[in-house]
Amino acid sequence: MNSQKEIKLLILSLLCTTAVLGLGLWVWNQFSGNNLTSLISGNSSQPGNGGSQSQRISLGGKILVAADTSADKEAGVQAFAKGDFATASTKLKSSLQKHRNDPESLIYFNNSQTKNTNSLKIAVSVPIGGNLDVAKEILRGVAQAQDEVNRSGGINGKLLQVAIANDDNEANQAQQIAKQFVQDKSILAVVGHNSSNASIAAAPIYQEGGLVMISPSSTAQNLSGIGNYIFRTVPSNGSFAASLANYTIKTARKNNIAICADSKSIDTQSFKDEFIKGIVAGGGKVNPTNCDVAAADFNPSALISQFISSGADSLVLAPHVDRINKALDLAAANSGKLTLFASPTLYTFQTLQVGKSDVNGLVLAIPWHPQAIPGNPFPQNAVKLWGGNVNWRTATAYDATIAIAKGLQQDSTRDGLEKALHSPSLVANGATGRIQFLPSGDRNGTAVLVKIQPSNKSATGYDFMPL
Repeated sequence: MNSQKEIKLLILSLLCTTAVLGLGLWVWNQFSGNNLTSLISGNSSQPGNGGSQSQRISLGGKILVAADTSADKEAGVQAFAKGDFATASTKLKSSLQKHRNDPESLIYFNNSQTKNTNSLKIAVSVPIGGNLDVAKEILRGVAQAQDEVNRSGGINGKLLQVAIANDDNEANQAQQIAKQFVQDKSILAVVGHNSSNASIAAAPIYQEGGLVMISPSSTAQNLSGIGNYIFRTVPSNGSFAASLANYTIKTARKNNIAICADSKSIDTQSFKDEFIKGIVAGGGKVNPTNCDVAAADFNPSALISQFISSGADSLVLAPHVDRINKALDLAAANSGKLTLFASPTLYTFQTLQVGKSDVNGLVLAIPWHPQAIPGNPFPQNAVKLWGGNVNWRTATAYDATIAIAKGLQQDSTRDGLEKALHSPSLVANGATGRIQFLPSGDRNGTAVLVKIQPSNKSATGYDFMPL
């Protein structure tokens, strides 16, 4: 009998303890502002620069690109956060006079001009913590377009505001930012994201939320057709791969082509698949040697030996943007033995600066080249604004922003903008030519082929020259 009482008391004690613990956890969760479920699952939304998810988005009240901080910029941002837009404008303008190539300051400066007027707001999401150079390239395109739109009187008299977000090129962060953009009904469109991994992860959220997303740089084939709110101003991998495969087989007359892609990148895997289709259709052969720049045992010298021993006469480099150095290591090990080709990823200053003679003669398919469209004012305007040449991501981000502005002229609602961008009557002239979209949301355009050649006009001694 005593034993049964002890068991009952023990059970009662355990139940009371469990209840107290549960209540304590609930109270802690409510007052600490943390979500227990998200902490357990690892989705605590900690950005790379610290702080909450909201610290990743700014209209002008905080600096996201810490590398471009100055005293005037800090003062301008602090004034913006307090609602003192006159001081913010003055300080940001002063910062730009000393650091003209800072796109974040130019965007915040233009935003400070809109705070006392009726305005239209869009957003841009870039990998500030993942790849700062790429982030700034995209921001320059958006900033240049915003500056031109606002200087010309805005969109039907309303100035354009741009919120900046940092997604680190990470799929999870892109999704979290997409959710915030969708919830903020004042945001009418989004320029982004950069990598296909991030864009493909975020696209269903934009589609379900009815918010236009235009990626300036995601080339993966499977971004096509995700939904009617999803667009891009860069050609798809199908266009890049078809152009390069045709050149490889018919012009360069190569018929045993090795490929080194990146298993961790949707972009490069998509490019590889499309390129193989083009090579096979053209009667060429793909070398069987497996090459993955993301592999832990990646060995450039050993791979070049394997390519040559298996009969390869050429090599296609297709790394993720964060692993361009691996592709350049492979080019160095190649030392001119195999003819080199590449995906658009290698259309960077880094390729010329580091690769130099190792990449001399390399042919690649790209979205844009400043000499490709004679008479287009964009390249010259960019040099005047930023103090130097810009690259293709700046051009396609500019086009994405210009397309949005053109669509908002017709209808300044989310649904109306989607319909305007799909309309055949909407044609905008951008950095890369006419901007029109196919029903899939893809850009109606083709790739440009360029070849790396010696040049005394470049500080590296080499430059990309249109074929």
